[in-house]
Amino acid sequence: MQEPVPPIDELRELDADAAARRLSALSDAAIGDVLLALGPGRALAILDRFSPDRRTRIAATASDDFEQWHENRNWPVGSVGRIMEPPPAVFAADARVSDVLDRLRPVATRTLMTYVFVVDDAGHLTGVVTFREMVFAAPDQRLDAIMVARPFSLRPEIDVIDAMREVVHRHYPVYPVCDASGRLIGVVRGSVLFAEQAFEISAQAGSMVGVEKEERLSTSWARSLRFRHPWLQLNLVATFITATVVGLFQDTINQIVLLAVFLPVLSDQCNNTGCQALAVTLRGMMFGELKPGQGWRLLGKEAWLGFINGSLTGLLGALAMYLLAHFQGNPDAPMLAFITWAAMASSCAVAGLVGAGVPQVLQRFGADPATASSIFLTKATDVVSLAMFLGLAAWLVAR
Repeated sequence: MQEPVPPIDELRELDADAAARRLSALSDAAIGDVLLALGPGRALAILDRFSPDRRTRIAATASDDFEQWHENRNWPVGSVGRIMEPPPAVFAADARVSDVLDRLRPVATRTLMTYVFVVDDAGHLTGVVTFREMVFAAPDQRLDAIMVARPFSLRPEIDVIDAMREVVHRHYPVYPVCDASGRLIGVVRGSVLFAEQAFEISAQAGSMVGVEKEERLSTSWARSLRFRHPWLQLNLVATFITATVVGLFQDTINQIVLLAVFLPVLSDQCNNTGCQALAVTLRGMMFGELKPGQGWRLLGKEAWLGFINGSLTGLLGALAMYLLAHFQGNPDAPMLAFITWAAMASSCAVAGLVGAGVPQVLQRFGADPATASSIFLTKATDVVSLAMFLGLAAWLVAR
């Protein structure tokens, strides 16, 4: 007995591995129908989870869409090429409107028609005609008389986020995709492009703390463990480094126990300052606001902003340190207050610098700028801030 087809909305909530397992019991034709309903980006991710033989059988039962998706697998993950669909209507420039409409009638019953794409003999895109324009045109008119020449198109190798920057002011329902020579190789629906962008943005927060983009609420605990655990081990090693810094100043803390009270205060303040700089930097990189050559200017701005914020919040921290030290009868209360202010101001400056620098360094080495950036940031700021604070305190004790 054939397994029932899972609801499409339910499959959208599963990660690619889980969705492939849910579909594996279905016939090849049924799987093909489901993947067509899911759309190219999601369908390709699920299709990749099947064995090569099963992928071939599924493709053999389906339409030209699967041939297009097979070609899409040659493009990088996250690129426009991965979410292309075959263009439904391609004609020569000398085609007559009446002939085009006759050929499109059976296609329009099963495919949403928005544009007719005009190409030359070599397949290069030369124009676009809206379906509405053809309906009101004279039957004997040629397409080159009513087409929009040299239309906007996307390149298949660019990232989805980069594509969104190019189309944000255009809002077309469908975008042609052309290779480097201008040959039409596919189309991308605006709704699919926006859906992919929404997924990338939603995945960014998880990437900052080591959560993989593929993980969903429905992901099994074992798979989630494989996704998350390596980053937690990295975080633990980095935490040991922070603990080592504190341990080096154990004698100083024993002499001024009040220092231990302010360690989490200083750490949290610096981490928050760095995370603010990190969030702004990632946002700027995502929307293309961080142009080449502007990285150093951003580093300087965030370092200066961190110093100003650290100085202002450090005044309150210094006042709290002074009052507590004075209440305990510590004769060095004014100096401890100054050390608290100086450590917070300088550490927040470093936190801003690191927050703006970590994603740029990750991108420079070809990694996702958001990948575990929060882990790298918080540990770096912890080490620097605690070393500054306790180092100044050790100098005070040694006087």
